[in-house]
Formats: sequence, C-alpha cells, structure tokens
Amino acid sequence: MKSLLALTTLLATTTQAHYIFQQFTSGGAKHPAWKYVRKNSNPAWLQNGPVTDLSSTDLRCNVGGQVSNGTETVAMKAGDEFTFTLDTAVYHAGPVSLYMSKAPGAVKDYDGSGQWFKIYDWGPSGNSWPMRISYTSNIPRCIPDGEYLLRIQQLGLHNPGAPPQFYISCAQVKVTNGGNANPSPTALIPGAFKSTDPGYNVNIYSGSMANYQVPGPAVFKC
Repeated sequence: MKSLLALTTLLATTTQAHYIFQQFTSGGAKHPAWKYVRKNSNPAWLQNGPVTDLSSTDLRCNVGGQVSNGTETVAMKAGDEFTFTLDTAVYHAGPVSLYMSKAPGAVKDYDGSGQWFKIYDWGPSGNSWPMRISYTSNIPRCIPDGEYLLRIQQLGLHNPGAPPQFYISCAQVKVTNGGNANPSPTALIPGAFKSTDPGYNVNIYSGSMANYQVPGPAVFKC
C-alpha cells in the first residue's frame, strides 16, 4: 500500500511539474483545447511532459505530433494576431520561440519534415524569464498564402547539467492575404538545436543573462 501511494504521489508530482500549450486564440475567440492544436499521444498522466531528445522527430510537434489525428485547421489572414495558452503558467525558466513550416499541400497531412523558420523569440529581460500562461504574436504579413504548422516551444533550462526540456505544441493554420517573401534562415527539426549551442547548455544561475542567445535560427522578419 505504501509503495502504491508513493508511486501515485510521484506521478502526481511529475505531472504538476510540467505544462502544455493546448489552446489557440484567433479572431478574438479562444477556441476549445486541442481544436486547432495537435494533441500529443502521451498517456493522460504524461500529457504535459517535455521532449528532451535532440535527435527525435518529436521535437517538431511533440510525441505523436507528426500526424493531425483529427485536428482542425484555422483560417487566418497574414498579419492576424494569435495566442497560445497553456494548462498552467510556465514556471521553468527559459526562452519561448515561435516557428512556422509550410505544408506542401493540406497541413493535416503534413509531418513537419520540411524547413522551419522562426518568427518570434521571448528571451530574458535582465535575469527574468517570460514565464506566463499565454503568449501572443502575429502571422507575418509577407509570407505566402498556404497551410502551415505554427509551432510554439518553451525551453526549460532550470536544471543545469541535465538535458533541457522542450515544451512544444503545433497549431494548424491556413494563411490568406499573404505576400511573396521567401522566409529565411530556415532549419530542419530535428537539427535546429545542438547540445553545443550556448543558449542550450547555459547555466542560468551563473552570471548575467544579458548576452543570452536563444537556440535555433535567427528570427525571420518581413
């Protein structure tokens, strides 16, 4: 009985120590959880668990996120505002980034194996990190029309010496009224993040974060 109680407590503690981006807001409407965000295939008790393997395709859209699995695609205009909301506020210090990858056809059939470009970073302000329950940005006005995976990533750097934790989700969006830009630089995922990246292996408790570099390619700007 004691061992069962200990296991139950451990699982509860593990779950509470994590978080997941599960809701998407567009057009001023906050949509139901997982309506436009791909739901990972982890068991319920690990639904909000991180990815830590830099060589895994799970880095794209989380575990099992290479398939749509019934996720709907939301229509948006280039320049529109959107928000990702978590089940609970981020409380592991680290940066947050937004990426996009254009599907060759319908995004519901896209596994994210193509090129990704970064559209925004939230890094540290001084030694304070952007630990929130929601993150808001805009679809770049100049990107071509089409269907995209819109990926949000929070990198937990709270445990120096252990692999940093990637908290990831992807929304499916159809962009209209766009431009003709060719976003760059781009990177493949996995491949965009390396264990030698200064922003990946940094000890956030040692010294100033004033010169911190968020891992991944530079942010694309129209």
